[in-house]
Amino acid sequence: MKGWIGLYRNPKNVSVWRWSGGADITYQNWAPGQPDFYEEREFNAHILEDGTWNDAVDISLAFFCINITTGEGEKTWEEALDHCRERQTNLISLVSETDHILTQKVFQKVKTERVWIGLRYLGDRWLWVNGDPLVYEAWAIEGDLQCPILKRCAALTRKGLWESWDCQDKLNFICD
Repeated sequence: MKGWIGLYRNPKNVSVWRWSGGADITYQNWAPGQPDFYEEREFNAHILEDGTWNDAVDISLAFFCINITTGEGEKTWEEALDHCRERQTNLISLVSETDHILTQKVFQKVKTERVWIGLRYLGDRWLWVNGDPLVYEAWAIEGDLQCPILKRCAALTRKGLWESWDCQDKLNFICD
């Protein structure tokens, strides 16, 4: 599905793209040949059916919103996931630096050292619960990427780093 993604070009410096939350982009997924600045008015970006981005003029498209909320109380990773899904959301997936920055702002309101995020080790790799690939990473310890025996669920620390934890531990959590 095509839709606006909250990415815009700075009219004063056309080589700079920013997210609507104010962060510069670090992860990029432009379609081949994009951004092409074909028209001087192409200041916005939208996502195409294949998941790549295209710069565009203001046209009528659907749009995507993110509403990050903190969960109520401490839960196991599975309980936290169930809680979020009962509210038609998911545990937060931090697929880009922008997602990470926005989540850190919400996290600062929680009185805890770490929260569950939607990353879990299944099979032989770490996977986001929303199906996105693990491209952006912020592990506290590089070894957390290796095949964990017991610590197969990921938590975000107050310092903005990821740690692997036992999924049965009880932590606060963030839904998206």
